[in-house]
Amino acid sequence: MADVAGNATSGRTGGTVEGTDDSTGGGTSDGTAGGTAGAAPPPPDPPGIAATGRVRQPAALIRLLAGLVVIALTLLSADYARATTNGLAEDVGGAAALVPHPLGGVATGLTTAALLLLPGCSAARRLLAPGTDRRHVLQQLADGVLAAVLAYGVTLLFALWIDGPAPFSLVSALTRPLPGAPLAHTEPVYGYLAPVLAFLTASAARERRVPWTVLTLSALAGIAAGAATPTALLLGVLIGWTAAHGTRWAVGTPDPRPRPGQLLHSLREAGLHPVSVTPDGPDRYLVRQRGDHPDLDLQLLDRQAVTAALVQRAWRRLRLRTAPHPRALRSLRTGLEHEALVSYAAVAAGVRTRPVAATAELGRDAALVAYRRLPGRTLDELADEEITDALLVDVWGQLALLQRRAIAHRALVPSALLVDPAGAVHLVGLADGDIAAGELVLLSDIAQLLTTLALRTGAERSVRAAVSVLGPDAIAAALPLLQPIALARGTRAALKQAARRGAATTAPRVPPQRTDPEAPAAPATAAGPGPDLLDGIRAEVLRSRPQAPVRPVRLERLRPRTLLAVVGGVVAGWLLLPQLFATERNPIATLADADPFWLALAVLAAAAGHVAGAMGFVGFVPERLDFRNAVLAQVAGSFVKLVSPGGVGGVALNTRFLQRAGIPTAQALSSVGVGQLLGLVLHLLQLGAFVYLTGVEPGGSELDALPAVVGGLAVAGVLLASVSAVPPARRWLGARLRPLTAEVLPRLVELLRNPGRLAVGFTGQLLVSLTLIACLYCCARAVGREPSFAAVGVVFLVGNAAGNAAPTPGGAGFVDSALVTLLELVTSMEKDGALAAVALYRLLTFVLPVLPGWAAFAWLQRRGAL
Repeated sequence: MADVAGNATSGRTGGTVEGTDDSTGGGTSDGTAGGTAGAAPPPPDPPGIAATGRVRQPAALIRLLAGLVVIALTLLSADYARATTNGLAEDVGGAAALVPHPLGGVATGLTTAALLLLPGCSAARRLLAPGTDRRHVLQQLADGVLAAVLAYGVTLLFALWIDGPAPFSLVSALTRPLPGAPLAHTEPVYGYLAPVLAFLTASAARERRVPWTVLTLSALAGIAAGAATPTALLLGVLIGWTAAHGTRWAVGTPDPRPRPGQLLHSLREAGLHPVSVTPDGPDRYLVRQRGDHPDLDLQLLDRQAVTAALVQRAWRRLRLRTAPHPRALRSLRTGLEHEALVSYAAVAAGVRTRPVAATAELGRDAALVAYRRLPGRTLDELADEEITDALLVDVWGQLALLQRRAIAHRALVPSALLVDPAGAVHLVGLADGDIAAGELVLLSDIAQLLTTLALRTGAERSVRAAVSVLGPDAIAAALPLLQPIALARGTRAALKQAARRGAATTAPRVPPQRTDPEAPAAPATAAGPGPDLLDGIRAEVLRSRPQAPVRPVRLERLRPRTLLAVVGGVVAGWLLLPQLFATERNPIATLADADPFWLALAVLAAAAGHVAGAMGFVGFVPERLDFRNAVLAQVAGSFVKLVSPGGVGGVALNTRFLQRAGIPTAQALSSVGVGQLLGLVLHLLQLGAFVYLTGVEPGGSELDALPAVVGGLAVAGVLLASVSAVPPARRWLGARLRPLTAEVLPRLVELLRNPGRLAVGFTGQLLVSLTLIACLYCCARAVGREPSFAAVGVVFLVGNAAGNAAPTPGGAGFVDSALVTLLELVTSMEKDGALAAVALYRLLTFVLPVLPGWAAFAWLQRRGAL
């Protein structure tokens, strides 16, 4: 739902609107609602109905963010593609030079005058139009003026930035010298394009052809007169459009949704007989009809409410194979037709549901679907004793009718199961359903309904009713879909809440009900909802079909971490590539001339890092491990880095290695956690030592990092003290540290009984950093640079830690950029030398080990060690 910024209409919060005459005409606010042309305006709302309030439209926020991104991309493209931008500007300027100067000046003057008159003419036309709600129009015009002022202010600030600290390359891309004034240049954002476009967009002007014609002619005149570049014109349009939507989101816009009086009119135009409209929930209304005509449930399809779910639906569509087609990406008419079609198909299949009574469009921003009202209560409104076995069988019978016609419901939550006074179940809420649905989607409906009913009645009763209707084979086929990601959001929240209550072994909320009054009461079961409810459902299904597949089907097309890695890789490339092209000497040529002696030492140091890693790994495991396999596991970690952020893949691989070695999961995690914790401590100690050594080295006075380290530790201490002083923050920190005290510290105490193995672990963790520092140092010497070992140690310890915090695989891009920057700052190495040294280092430690890592990974898997 949109965020209401002002007083909402009573059509949203309460009150009833009654009509007085069935013949009363009307229409929507723009006169386009269903009905005949020339009909009378809709009846006014009665006294007490508040005027339309303001809402923050999610679409405005999405467009604001999109505009900012496009502006940033335009500036980046203009800066990095200077040759293309300047070439385009020169070509356009050459063509503009063919236009006689007096003619260009006259065209510029005329189009500028037309551009300035356009907002006033648009405002006058709207205010003087017959039947206009002037108060509503004045609010929109005020929004337009605010957006125009904002856009004009942004253009002025942008011009000041261009004339001041902006890079010269960007200045040359956005402007061109004025004829006869070589020190002056054109404006980076042309003329009044931005404020005029901002006014027209923010004031919701309906005119399109005339404004865009004037804007286009003004742009062409500016190019012909040599007063603008194509990039300046594009920025003017983008700034105006973005400022308009930023204003509309910040202050809100008059609520475009139809008033209750307009709803009455549209229903009458559709041949119905409404007499009153009463709000019955978000975008839902109860409509009373005259005489013996049945009441209606009216569902409003609001563009703003639909757009609010755009990002979530688009993400689910991108991520899940069973996600519904996002309605937010369809027009209102398409959504209206889809909802009506699914409802008609369900009725044709014999399913008990609310039949559609009427559909209508309400202008450009809303549409309605009117259903015949069904009396009854939803599943979440029923008492426990009312949920009988007969009712559960009826629920599954209705789903069986949908499944037989390949109709997917997609939202079988408690609110979609309506029980009428006679006890019959109706399936409602088919708006997101599909016809001719695929097998995975149909099985998802079964998994969803199994979980929904099990949350109320327990796994045994839910599965028993399902098997009695659909058969054991159909229920068993849905087991691979019985996973949280395939369930509705509300169902996942209910499962988490049940898990927090810890009700896995509690008595059932509802005992099995008797379907035959002469039969004895069935005994209660102990399969109530709890943290293992999904496992309980699987167990119940497997009792009837032991051979049923239980391995979950992969429903994710794209995992969040994969998307994060892709985005991180793009950002890393954007950070690294400019550095490669900004150097005077090609770093590839520098690598080709590397000193073979230092190169060989760098290779040995990189290889020794895997052995050191194995020592640091097995030294913190009390159980005996095969050291050769441990070394191969560290080599395999080089392959795992390609599909996981830095540090994450190695932890997972080491944990799996210990599990396959017969060590329980808790102890395996504890051993890996001990190694990680002590490795962090040694990392900080080494950093302090190298900072000290760098400070006392000859020529090391340029590095004043010790005060920074001490200051950082002081800031960390202050932050820790501040968090400890706030109870909620203290509880949050305690929850995060509790696994450390519960698992890692007891494991460390156990390791103290074997000091020899603990010494191996400490030595290995220490050597891991030293070998990698030595590798980077040898790479720098191989390319002809002579930094101090201590300075390289500081560079590696700081840069590697900062880069590995990035979400890219192996910290790609971020580690490289951090190391290059620090080598320049700490060792005073020039950029091409730093790039060559880091490129060689990453080649030896990240790129070349991938193939051996894959071979080690495959070999360990064949041996059962992974």
